[in-house]
Formats: sequence, C-alpha cells, structure tokens
Amino acid sequence: MPPASVPPVGERIRQARLRRGTSLRALAREIGVSASLISQVENGKSQPSVSTLYAITTALGISVESLFDSGDVSAAPPVAAAPVAAAPGTVLYALAAFAADPERRIGPLVTPGEREVLELDSGVVWERLGHVPGTDVDFLLVTYRPGGASSSSGGLMRHTGTEYGYLTSGELILTLGFEEYTLRPGDAVCFESTTPHRYRNDGAVPAVGVWCVFSDT
Repeated sequence: MPPASVPPVGERIRQARLRRGTSLRALAREIGVSASLISQVENGKSQPSVSTLYAITTALGISVESLFDSGDVSAAPPVAAAPVAAAPGTVLYALAAFAADPERRIGPLVTPGEREVLELDSGVVWERLGHVPGTDVDFLLVTYRPGGASSSSGGLMRHTGTEYGYLTSGELILTLGFEEYTLRPGDAVCFESTTPHRYRNDGAVPAVGVWCVFSDT
C-alpha cells in the first residue's frame, strides 16, 4: 500500500467530544480508560489501540472512518491542522489506508499477493479480500498468531454493525458479553458488534478464518 496521509485524529476526537459536551473524565469513565490517556490521544502524544479507538468512536456516536476521511464529514469535519504521515505498520496507517477511498473497487479477483494487509501489535493480521463500491462491508481473512488477541490490553471491544466469522484452522476463544466460546475449524459465529467481545488464540498454532463485518449506515 502507498504511504497513507492521516488527518489529525486526536483533534477530531477532541472536537467530537466537545460537540457532545462530554468531559475528558466522563469519556474516560464510559470506556474504562484513564483521562490522561484520552488527553494524550487528543494531543497526538499517544496512538490508541484498535479496541480503544472503537470504544471512543462508539461513545461519541461517530464512525472510525470519519476520523480518517479527508473530505467534509458532518460527524467529524476537517480541522485546520495539516495531516501527518503515519508510520507504516502502525494501526493508524493501516486504518487510514483501508478507509482512504470507499468508492474504490477491490476485485472482482484478488490474488494473495494483491491483498491489503493490516497488522496489529496484538498479534493479529487482517487481509482485505475485496470491496464493492457503495457497500459498507469489511471482507477479511483474519489470522490470530499464537498468543494473539483482538485487544492487546485484554479489554472487550464494541462497535456498530454485525459480524460473521468462519474459522478454517486453529482454535480461537471468543468472549461475547458474559459468555465464552471455543471456535474450532468449521465453526461459525455471528453477533451484533455492539455486544462487548474479544477474540484470543491460546493455542500453539495460528488461528485463521474468514470474517465479514457489516457496518450500520
């Protein structure tokens, strides 16, 4: 993927928070993190994990994509500060690249060497399998390396939409609300993504599956 230009995400989060009249402490309390972490994210001194980013945007009623959209969006309008380049391999770089052009078609055929790849620091790899313009679906090949999890902090994540998953190899533990499920090859899951959830791989081999995440429009 070409280098991604990431808008000032922290500033957009701050503006969305102020529009809702929410204090730093109130937002931090709602998503279960410290107020100092929210402050560092807003000031560009810290990059949020994927689960924290989802939690922030859900609490503020905005989409993750709106934080990276270079155009005029009502939920998080562009700010005066210039975009900054995100380092390749970081969460912000990959998310920005995935959301950069929602009207770009990926496919109809996508070979393994053509996939866009998002590598998380928590030991998870997302490979984009395709995209049809006008749809709001993430079609992904997901790999959880041994010890990998969807949240490096151990917390549960929640976001808008619905997700469907099918495990092809390995073993994966899904925490969904107050329940825990063990996924083995051939098992499938589906649930509303607003339910707090987390995946982790406690095994010695990678867990691989195909996931489709449908966002609310």
